[in-house]
Amino acid sequence: MGFIQNVKEEIRIIRERDPAIHSNLEVFLYPSFKVMLYYRLAHKMYLRRHYFLARWISQKGARKTGIEIHPGAKIGKGFFIDHGNGVIIGETTVIGDNVTLYQGVTLGGTGKEQGKRHPTVGNNVMISTGAKVLGSFKIGDNSKIGAGSVVLKEVPPNSTVVGVPGQVVKRSKQSFPQEELDQVNLPDPVREDIVNLQRANTELTNRLLDLERELKELQKRDSAALVREK
Repeated sequence: MGFIQNVKEEIRIIRERDPAIHSNLEVFLYPSFKVMLYYRLAHKMYLRRHYFLARWISQKGARKTGIEIHPGAKIGKGFFIDHGNGVIIGETTVIGDNVTLYQGVTLGGTGKEQGKRHPTVGNNVMISTGAKVLGSFKIGDNSKIGAGSVVLKEVPPNSTVVGVPGQVVKRSKQSFPQEELDQVNLPDPVREDIVNLQRANTELTNRLLDLERELKELQKRDSAALVREK
């Protein structure tokens, strides 16, 4: 895809996924648009083994946009970063098609290991604000990572992950288009656990009250029987 085609595609993607954009010209001011121009150039330099030049270009983009994408990362079609400040994408990250990241997302490693050390993100994935995905594993296609989650292990396709550490709280049998991926109305496993504990506590309390009533009835009967015997 040539430069003009890339620009047109970026404009289309940003206007589709950000309702705050009201004209094509606004897209040219958008951090996601700018950083992808820097990334594509830096990635070409990286593939040609011009590593210093690639890093210089990518760092220039990071300073201007607040988004740091290592030039070695591999990014598919339809990639979108909403706002984007604080987003970090590591060197061996692989990102599929139609992926959306929000501000503060980190796709990073867990240490100084060599080789593949960053995540592989499948197609049609949404990673919400402040989420951290750390390590060399895959986020399955059509999955959602909730805001503030810390994901340290593989995520199956069609999953919703929330929490620290991230846990799969929902799996769907079908995929959803990118525009239907909701980053707000996600399951809350902590709240669900509290509700279950409250329900169990109520059941236990009611059972104890029933046992106390039964015990009092037995005591009354025993007292009456002793009186009759006397």
